[in-house]
Amino acid sequence: MVPPVVRNRIVVFLLFAFLFFVPESCCIITVPYHVVKGTVKGTYYIVKGAYELTAGTTHLVYSIGKFTFKVAKAPMNLPLTSDAIESIGGLRPKEAILKGIVKDSPYMVKGKMYYPMSFAKARSYQETGLASWYGYESDHMTANGEVFDPNGLTAAHKYLPIPMHVKVTNLENNRWIIVRVNDRGPFPSDHNAASGDRIIDLSEGAAKRLGFHDQGVAKVKVTAIELKDEG
Repeated sequence: MVPPVVRNRIVVFLLFAFLFFVPESCCIITVPYHVVKGTVKGTYYIVKGAYELTAGTTHLVYSIGKFTFKVAKAPMNLPLTSDAIESIGGLRPKEAILKGIVKDSPYMVKGKMYYPMSFAKARSYQETGLASWYGYESDHMTANGEVFDPNGLTAAHKYLPIPMHVKVTNLENNRWIIVRVNDRGPFPSDHNAASGDRIIDLSEGAAKRLGFHDQGVAKVKVTAIELKDEG
């Protein structure tokens, strides 16, 4: 049996060998989002009212601090806000919505697979980057089956499980809001591939609250928040 001291030295040697002698052709896989340990530990936002649609629920109204949210389950005949989503969890999007498996299921857009993070990992999510907004998709359904409200405080994200809530801070004017992430995007468009590099797509109403509606995009910081029921 190898003594613990010797075993530890072997492990350290192998680690340094990998770091300094890894071939240039080796591909190191990285994730396109950031999870920061301890980001939301000890930080809670009080929520008043139920905030998750259940099998027998079609409408919700709740508040988190000064922000009020209205949620409605969408009729299945409404089109999705993004018709680029080809499948969710291996099923057609609306079939996945009906089965309730959207949350953190992998999904495909234009032949590319996206793999959302788990709810456990998302609790420590924090990222800085560009935000855009969308609001022309009235009478549409979000990727998790909710009615899209352009005037609401909602957002689309490629990798967060849905639904969940995040704090979004406009780093150009220090305004901040809380939004409900209930949709997927933003994805590269046919005329602007760089649009897919934006980290979050906010509703028109959220963009107005953050003060970047007219300019279209803004540098923001997105941070997961922890909710605590009132009482």
